[in-house]
Amino acid sequence: MSGEREIFTPFEKDEVGMYVCGPTVYDESHIGHARTYVSFDVILRYLRFKGYKVRYIVNITDIEDKIIIRANERGEDPITLAHRYEKSFHEDMKALGVIKAEAYPRVSDYIKDIISTVQTIIEKGYAYEVDGDIYFDIEKLDDYGKLSHQSQEALKAGARIEVDERKKNPADFTLWKRSKKNEPGWPSPWGMGRPGWHIECSVMSIKHLGEQFEIHGGGSDLLFPHHENEIAQSEAFIGKKPWVKYWLHTGLLTINGEKMAKSLGNFIPIKKLLQNYSPDVYRLFLLTKQYRKPIDFNEHTLEHAENSLKRIVEAVNSLREQIKKSKQEKLRCKDRQIEEETENLRIKFIEAMDDDFNTPKALAEYYELIRLSNIAVSEDASRNTLKVILKNIEEFSEVFGLLQNEEERKRKELPEDARLLIKEREKARREKKWKRADEIRKKLAERGIILIDTPERTEWRIK
Repeated sequence: MSGEREIFTPFEKDEVGMYVCGPTVYDESHIGHARTYVSFDVILRYLRFKGYKVRYIVNITDIEDKIIIRANERGEDPITLAHRYEKSFHEDMKALGVIKAEAYPRVSDYIKDIISTVQTIIEKGYAYEVDGDIYFDIEKLDDYGKLSHQSQEALKAGARIEVDERKKNPADFTLWKRSKKNEPGWPSPWGMGRPGWHIECSVMSIKHLGEQFEIHGGGSDLLFPHHENEIAQSEAFIGKKPWVKYWLHTGLLTINGEKMAKSLGNFIPIKKLLQNYSPDVYRLFLLTKQYRKPIDFNEHTLEHAENSLKRIVEAVNSLREQIKKSKQEKLRCKDRQIEEETENLRIKFIEAMDDDFNTPKALAEYYELIRLSNIAVSEDASRNTLKVILKNIEEFSEVFGLLQNEEERKRKELPEDARLLIKEREKARREKKWKRADEIRKKLAERGIILIDTPERTEWRIK
């Protein structure tokens, strides 16, 4: 709201409430959704890394115009359709390694609470009824527009695109709407109707996190009008300010520089993405941009992330193997230097993440730690030193949500005999024994292990 970096100070010392606007479940979740929920997953992981007790809530919008339209097109019950896509959303989040929220409240389960909240807002003088529709009166507030930094005059001008003569003000927004033919509805003091879009998040977040909480998040497209309207109705309802301390919005994801849309043929469901790339590759790609920044999805950036992940996995595997077989217990001067450098990288990693979750900078420190682990292995560092490095790699990986899927990690591991063959081939190339080098390349290719020779080293990938 301030548009500036602020010191994070929860209402309670070490307790954090975090609410993120969930999906409107009328279609398969796509990679833009994944950008938002993976980003908040990293934020959640880091807050817990810092010692905060986080209550994390993500709502499910199962009543909304898009759902009703899609259901009517298919001759299906809207709630049934919504819950089918909700199930698919949860499958996608699990596949991406996203930590489960404490709760995923559905709008359809909170109708009584929504009606009660709307009644209170009316009684407090902030809303009015017109023919079974309830509108919030923005002129009753002197700070409406404070999140999007727009004046009421600018908001009124924008709202005139959709003029409703029944409103007192063109920018007044709906809290409850009368149900039309072929629309779901619930009995209320104003007749059969259903919730407006914005009211659901106010009701469910307050229900689960209390009248005031620390973090509210979502995609940048929700900043206005959704989050602006949430603030207005919530603060009118609870009679306190601020309702939420900090607002976090993820930047837009584009595909090869274009907005993602089915009409452009570039709509990528999460399930399709995961047919071609591992969850870790996509997470690593997303970490290259700070969560607020726009990010562009293209084959080149995904391939780069894939190659980076392979180097990480290979380094971690080598480190673990070295720890198993190391007999070096004595701490030498170079070991102390490596441990000091590890601690410095840890400090820099934390400083980066403390700076509004600056994952690109934190990722750079993570890569430096991977580089350091390779040095430690090659210099036969002490077992304790190797364990110190591994502990930090694992903690950084946990924050990023990387290397968490053991089966995925195992799939990327090279069998020991293949690793030895690659080392033999590197030696053969140094000694200009090209025939033997080619024999090894062919032998590995038959097993689905593709070698890529670079000026510095030989890299590999699983076919």
